[in-house]
Amino acid sequence: MTIHEDFAPYSNGTYAATVARNAGYAHSVTKRIVDLALAIPALILLSPLFIVLSVLIRAGSQGPAMFRQTRLGLNGAPFQILKFRTMTVLENGPVIKQAEQGDARITKVGGWMRRLSLDELPQLINVINGDMSLIGPRPHALAHDRFYGREIAGYDLRQSVKPGISGWAQVHGHRGATVTVSRMRERLAYDVWYSRNASFALDVEIIIRTIGEVISQRNAY
Repeated sequence: MTIHEDFAPYSNGTYAATVARNAGYAHSVTKRIVDLALAIPALILLSPLFIVLSVLIRAGSQGPAMFRQTRLGLNGAPFQILKFRTMTVLENGPVIKQAEQGDARITKVGGWMRRLSLDELPQLINVINGDMSLIGPRPHALAHDRFYGREIAGYDLRQSVKPGISGWAQVHGHRGATVTVSRMRERLAYDVWYSRNASFALDVEIIIRTIGEVISQRNAY
């Protein structure tokens, strides 16, 4: 077979697309290995903190320590995200009000947990289960996905990669409520950019920058 014949099946841009797919597959495998290598030890080391936070949550208000809500993951597959409960409500229906500054539904314990992002720690279990990654677009409530999916063309592009505990949008200040469609459109631009440029080096950068975001508590409420 000649060189020309060997590359014939990849003409008209198909070869470049195949290379991109292979690179994406290699990254996804590496990403999964890193997720497990970091999430499993972190969950073990943080288990005493999980117990303390659970006791504080139950003592501070009525309701379970853990909060579950339907989110959409890779390719729109639904899963139950895990969070420590920070509110007096357990919303998981067709209408969900986003948390806002001074929200009366946020408990006293929940307030400082949200500022330090401690409520997100149970998502390490989601990472281990394979529903999420450490880094990726933050998954939104199913009700919000449906709303913004109608309002913004290409919204579902953010679901072409696994959702993450932190992401490119969050380290650029897009954390917290998206009170307007334009605000969500801005966040979406970062999510789509990440989905098209994801790499191991970028994930490491986001992890480092996330630490700074937690310390600064920017848009944390």
